Amino acid sequence: MITTLAIIGILVIAILAFTNLYPSFGGNSTKSQKVGYEQSQQFKEDKFRNVKPVPEDLAFSDKLSLAYTFFTTKVPNGRPKADLIPQKIDSISIANYSGEARMIWFGHSSFLLQIDGKNILIDPMFGAVAAPHPLLGEKRFNKEFPIAIEQLPQIDAVIFSHDHYDHLDYESVLKIKDKTNHFYTPLGVGNHLTAWGVSESKITEMDWWQETQFGNLKFVCTPAQHFSGRGLNNAQSTLWSSWVITSENENIFFSGDSGYADHFKEIGEKYGPFDLALMECGQYNQMWSDIHMMPEETAQAGIDVKAKKIMPIHWAGFKLALHEWTDPIKRVEAKATELNLQVIAPQIGQEIIVKDSVTTYPNWWQNI
Repeated sequence: MITTLAIIGILVIAILAFTNLYPSFGGNSTKSQKVGYEQSQQFKEDKFRNVKPVPEDLAFSDKLSLAYTFFTTKVPNGRPKADLIPQKIDSISIANYSGEARMIWFGHSSFLLQIDGKNILIDPMFGAVAAPHPLLGEKRFNKEFPIAIEQLPQIDAVIFSHDHYDHLDYESVLKIKDKTNHFYTPLGVGNHLTAWGVSESKITEMDWWQETQFGNLKFVCTPAQHFSGRGLNNAQSTLWSSWVITSENENIFFSGDSGYADHFKEIGEKYGPFDLALMECGQYNQMWSDIHMMPEETAQAGIDVKAKKIMPIHWAGFKLALHEWTDPIKRVEAKATELNLQVIAPQIGQEIIVKDSVTTYPNWWQNI
């Protein structure tokens, strides 16, 4: 009994030391910052909240049961048979680009947006695993990227949607922080960046429906129905969001992570129509459908925001749910056809012209 208790004690101490000292867990809000967050309608009783009371606070036993189910369930075709090979893009062609607004997908929810002469990264997650440590998660589907991160040119702005590991990555921030002019995040997420050495002067935190001007571009922090947290005791300590990016000629929506809810219609009515909507479609399950859309809901959300076309994202990057890796794209395309909504599904690294309405993309994911 004494030996068992000693082992348990050592494990508890090790876990606490890991979660409190390992840098990838990021930073926490101060008391004075929380006082400021109280001005937000989303911040109540020391936590950020959705408009609807979701997600439910699961008991510890429920969390263990869910984790056990995830790690012990074998999913046929849960990963590609081989690594996804991206189309390559030359660093010079990026640095010298002066054409109309375009995007380059890095897989999952990460993009380079070149618009109005600016280079903007959206949820730049270039890590090998979506976890605080390389040993705690499955490898991403693509080992290579369209361009080595070190070869990216100066980045004018980085936009983050929330602080989960598959969107905000410690090692990625270290690689880009010195070549990035400014970071835009929902409330509280900036604390992770400052913990990793980013100057506070380079960070702008925003609440839902707040707008800011970035040169000739307008950034709007818009709602999402999701949650946050990187450690054992900081759930809902930072806000989550979607984003609107508007130039003189283009209008783009980025959903971040979200369950299906009324906010999509609100965003569409206030800021639509959109030339392109990047819509979450992947890592879903009926058990957590309140915080991740099912593919059919993704298509409907595209209609709600008044998108001329949508691109499914949050798939083809990581195995974070129990569905086949191609299930998201097949189901969203089927529903979009029913709704008469255009869907584009480019290969990782393939150029996406924001206002292009004629380019067709092959079903590159078949037989992989």
